[in-house]
Amino acid sequence: MTWLRAFGEVVRSGLKIEETRLEPLLALRAAAGVAIVIGPALWLVSPAYAASAALGAYSAGGATFQRSWRPRKVVALGAGAGLALSTFVGYLAAGRLVTFLPLLAVWAFAAGMAWAVGSTAGIVAATTVGSMLVTITLPTSIGRALEHAGVIALGGVIQAVLILLFPIRRWGAHRDALADALAAVADYARRLRHDPTAPFDPEPLMTARDAAAVTPSQARTRPSVLHGPRGLAERIRPVVAALADPDVGAPAEGPGRDRARELLDAAADVLDAAARSIRRGTPAEVRPESTDVLRIDEEHEVLEGPARQAAERLVELLGEALEIAGSGCARGRTPTPPGLAGAQFLVRPTMLRLVPVVVRAVRRELRRDSPVFRHAVRLAAVATLGYVFAARLPLGHGYWAPIASVMVMRPDFHRTYARAVARLAGTLAGVALATGMVRALGPDAHVSGALAVVSAGLSYTLNRTGYAYSQCFTAAYVVFLLGMGGQAWEQTVPERVVLTLLGGALAMLAYVVFPAWETPRLPGRLADWLAANGRYAAAVLRDYAEPTREHHADLRRALLESREARAAWQEAYDRARQEPVRPRGLTSREAQEAQEALKGFGRAAMLMESHVPRADSRVVPEAERFAEALETDTAKAAVDVREHRNPDWGRVEEALHAWEDAAGDGSPVVRREAELQKRALEDLATAVSRTPLERDVGSAREEQRVRAAAAAEGDGSGPAHRGG
Repeated sequence: MTWLRAFGEVVRSGLKIEETRLEPLLALRAAAGVAIVIGPALWLVSPAYAASAALGAYSAGGATFQRSWRPRKVVALGAGAGLALSTFVGYLAAGRLVTFLPLLAVWAFAAGMAWAVGSTAGIVAATTVGSMLVTITLPTSIGRALEHAGVIALGGVIQAVLILLFPIRRWGAHRDALADALAAVADYARRLRHDPTAPFDPEPLMTARDAAAVTPSQARTRPSVLHGPRGLAERIRPVVAALADPDVGAPAEGPGRDRARELLDAAADVLDAAARSIRRGTPAEVRPESTDVLRIDEEHEVLEGPARQAAERLVELLGEALEIAGSGCARGRTPTPPGLAGAQFLVRPTMLRLVPVVVRAVRRELRRDSPVFRHAVRLAAVATLGYVFAARLPLGHGYWAPIASVMVMRPDFHRTYARAVARLAGTLAGVALATGMVRALGPDAHVSGALAVVSAGLSYTLNRTGYAYSQCFTAAYVVFLLGMGGQAWEQTVPERVVLTLLGGALAMLAYVVFPAWETPRLPGRLADWLAANGRYAAAVLRDYAEPTREHHADLRRALLESREARAAWQEAYDRARQEPVRPRGLTSREAQEAQEALKGFGRAAMLMESHVPRADSRVVPEAERFAEALETDTAKAAVDVREHRNPDWGRVEEALHAWEDAAGDGSPVVRREAELQKRALEDLATAVSRTPLERDVGSAREEQRVRAAAAAEGDGSGPAHRGG
């Protein structure tokens, strides 16, 4: 992508309106927290003091809108504590550049490294850098510094108390995550009616798993409806895929295909009803027509063999989903777990036990090629340089420039540039709006305080519709706050615009000087995904060879690792497509074809997983040899892809030939799925093949397409596999 096109994408992304559900009650509660701080301070102390005190309440309220599966009151308290600490140490060092600049650089670097823990930690940590830079009222003693820090921490405490006293949709985020997972599987079932090889994005299932991890205290109060449906969604997904697939499920045409479409439509209806029940806490309502379709007639059922097995399994799982969703309106509590050793829930570490987890995560990112480490270096450099540059300008409030840089910078190119554009556009609109209102209503401190609270509420309300639109009211909030403190708008408005422009320009320039491009990392991400998929496919095959509890556990672990590797690839691939960088190692076309091949490989393993035998079922000894060959070849091919060599599937071909020649093999469906895996691996080799002379592989790709079309025409299966 060229720089000009990249800038066009940046502008569109920065000004895009996100279609998301607004949460006005949450915004009203957070704005009330700001009002509770501003009102008494304005009445009892002074307007300038009220403006300074509002920092903690506003920032802590904004932190509660970040995605976090911990209670929001904990997030508010943590944000308030971090803001107070940064403010206190900043006040101690302020006034002398020789002490303040090193402190600012170290603090900004630590805030950048917080992205190793997650986006919420990174955003909240960046806010603490902003609070350190804000110097509305400098204290004259340590006592005054402690007082200001305490007032800022009080803002976080007030937000936490309001969350405790006025809970809104308790466990709402967890309910939404689980409902989204069920709705994603429902959408997948509907798409399979028309495209038997439709792809599936596992991100909703991964999000639901994150939401399902709770601390022991949370487990004691979690609604019972949040316990089981996630596992059902995980099990339903491969079953509907196996039912729809023409190679191992319902036939491509005829009454069997019509029956499969009816079952898929009914399954989608049931899953949507369960999702609505969990999201709203109401009883599940399913159409009678869907219930009738899900009845399996022993005598007149048109589906046979594996397709009938998949249909019966699907009906059984959907019954479990409705039974669990039926408790969505119950107000019961789950029993107290006997302890961590016997707990049946995914354990999330408590705040104290999170410390070693954070240390390990940060240590893993302390390397030069890490995007998080490079982001931390950029953040430290830009914060200090921005503060020095702005201090040399004949403008007041020079801290606005480094604050603008810190708040827009992200570890990747696209989001950094998009947020810089959005912040400038939002600031221009916000200061224009605030200026007009101040001129119309006059510089009254109480009026400015009321307008600041209203602006804060609107900023919270539009927090998830787009950064530009939320930033518009954030800029207005700052203008009203400074007006309440006695600052004239004729001075603050031009300064705000100029310094925001300077901060955004510094953030953009920093990424050009010290970038962290994802494009060169694509071969490594692809290799990781290939190796993880190979381990997952081998784990499925070993479960056929010897269906034991240990192999079931290995299969589950391999599946989760495969999803994580796929998510890492997808994130890197999406970022690389938006970067103005020449492809290195993988061209855009090669990356796309390799991605489709690995999705097909993962889909074949998923289809095989849908028929995993139970402990008392017949074993498939041939599967063990194929599993060993598959895991060995994919691990070696991952190294080849990373080092730009041609992958080889010699062991896989040999094991598959031996399987085909085995006498008395009673597992034709499993062998057919193994053939699909081998075909996907051949497609991957075609996509990434190289020679020292970089020969043209166009003829090989054309041969691949002809072979796939001929195979589809011969068995009536339609398009070749392309989903994952």
